[in-house]
Amino acid sequence: MRLGSRRSPMALSQSGDVARLLTERTGRRVEIVGVTTLGDVSREQLTQIGGTGVFVSALRESLLRGEVDFAVHSLKDLPTGAAEGITLAAVPPRDDPRDALVAREGAKLADLPAGARIGTGSPRRAAQLALLRSDVTAVPIRGNANTRLAKVRDGELDAVVLAYAGLARIGHTDLVSEIFEPEDMVPAPGQGALAVECRTDDTELAELLATIDHPATRAAVTAERSLLAALEAGCSAPVGGYATGVAGTERLHLSGVVLGVRATSFQPGVLDVGPAAGRMVVRERGEADAADAIRLGYELAARMLALGAADLMRGENSDRNDAHD
Repeated sequence: MRLGSRRSPMALSQSGDVARLLTERTGRRVEIVGVTTLGDVSREQLTQIGGTGVFVSALRESLLRGEVDFAVHSLKDLPTGAAEGITLAAVPPRDDPRDALVAREGAKLADLPAGARIGTGSPRRAAQLALLRSDVTAVPIRGNANTRLAKVRDGELDAVVLAYAGLARIGHTDLVSEIFEPEDMVPAPGQGALAVECRTDDTELAELLATIDHPATRAAVTAERSLLAALEAGCSAPVGGYATGVAGTERLHLSGVVLGVRATSFQPGVLDVGPAAGRMVVRERGEADAADAIRLGYELAARMLALGAADLMRGENSDRNDAHD
C-alpha cells in the first residue's frame, strides 16, 4: 500500500509510525511516497499562501489522482470542512499534546531575562506566552522543527516553543527545557494527533485503516475541531482547544480559549503581543458524553461567542500557524 507523506523529517517519522502500526495490525506492507507541498517550499507567512491547508492540499490531490492509496497528516493541519471524495479513515492513538520550550542552556520560561526573544509561528502560543510572561518578546518564525531549533543553537533566539510530540518524533526531547501543562498553554485543536485519509470509494482500504483507529482520541479531537469550526476561527485568531476523557466514565471534558492579538502580529518583525493584548482572553470549559463530541464543541463555542470571543477574532490578521511545529 502506498502511503503519501510530506517529505520533512517529522512528517516521514510520523508516517513511518503509522506504516508500522498498520503492518502490525493487518500484515500488509506499506511503502511511503514523499509529496512536496507548497507549505514546505514557500517562506511566506501561511496567511499569504492559504493557511494551514497548504500542507494538506497536495497530499489530497495526489490521493485523488491515485498516486497514493492513503495519506497521513498532522491532524491540526486539517481544515475543519469536509473534503469531497476523501474520508478520515483513522485517528491513531494521540501522542503528547502539550507545547514545549527549548531554550539556551536549558532555561525555563521563568529563568529567561526580560526582553528574551522566543520564536514561534503560532499566535496561539505567542498570546499565551504573553499571559505567562508579559516581558518577553515573541518573534514570528517559519521552517521545520530543525530549522527553528537551529535558531536557538546559533544564538539568534533565546528560545522557541514547539509541540512536544513533534520533538519526540524527530528524537529531540533531550533539548526540552520545560513542558507547558494544558492549563497554562491550551494546545491547538488536534495537536499531537494524526489523521489518516483515503478515498471515500475505497471501502476495502477504509476497513483496513479502521484497525488503527483509536475511538477515545477520535472523540477528543472531534470535540476540539467542532469548537474550532463553530468559532469559524481556523485562520482568524489564536484558538486553543483540548479535550480529555473523564476517568471511569464515557464522558469528555473540553477546554477552550480565544485570545486577542493585534492585526500586525504576522508582519515582518516582532509579534505585537504585550500585556494589554494578552489579557484579552475568553476561556470556557464543558463536559458531555463522548458520543456527543460534536455537540460539546459547538455548545462551548456558543458560550465563548456570547462572552465576546467574536470581538477578539473580528478584524484580526493572524493565522493558526501551528502546523508541523
